[in-house]
Amino acid sequence: MIEVEPRPVAAPVAATRRGSIAVALHDVAPATYERCALIRDWLLDLGVDRATLLVIPAPELHPFFQRSPELAAWLLDRRDDGDAIAMHGLQHRRTRPPGLLERPVRGFQGGAATEFPGLDEEATVASLDAGRRVLELAGMPPRGFVAPGYAYTGALREHLALRFDWWATLLGVRPRSSLAPALSFGTSSPFKRATSPGLVRAGAALSGRLLRLDLHPADFEHSSHVHAVEAVLRRAHRRTAVTYDDLC
Repeated sequence: MIEVEPRPVAAPVAATRRGSIAVALHDVAPATYERCALIRDWLLDLGVDRATLLVIPAPELHPFFQRSPELAAWLLDRRDDGDAIAMHGLQHRRTRPPGLLERPVRGFQGGAATEFPGLDEEATVASLDAGRRVLELAGMPPRGFVAPGYAYTGALREHLALRFDWWATLLGVRPRSSLAPALSFGTSSPFKRATSPGLVRAGAALSGRLLRLDLHPADFEHSSHVHAVEAVLRRAHRRTAVTYDDLC
């Protein structure tokens, strides 16, 4: 069995008086690797020198580093350059249906990507441990976790604190207590595609000390989303770029 030495925890990056910006790139996986790499380069050109990369450890239950050694090598390079690697579920897809009463909410949160609603405690723990082990075997033990669609359950919350330094919800990064909503785009319906760029711009203008910006590979299929991201980042150029690891 391969043993992986834990990586030393870096000291938090100090934020400027104008605050900080935490960009999280979701859904990093073999199928999205090339687009994610291009997005990350584009973010660097816009001054985002630190970001959090949310990796799906085992899409369709295949360890990501076996399907794409190139992705694994790129992630290690990005980590060495200051990015944080976080666990984004196990396979980022629903395997058991949630309860009838919660299905509408879970559907709105992320549909078939909401992985943990519907899982009992045993299955939840098995998924957490399996995903973490995959990332450890790839040489990048994660300090943090983000549930697909921000769809958390009681069993999931109960066991996260035993395994991770932090986990991000829609409203903040725990155990950090201050309110910091994640700004994200919608692509699943014409209404979301039309309204979310304006909402993200407005949310960024009203954000406090910490501005959180969520990006997905699918966002970059829409020019209005790209223009909104660029506008937000140019407006936030005096903020210090931080990762979620830096916050905790």
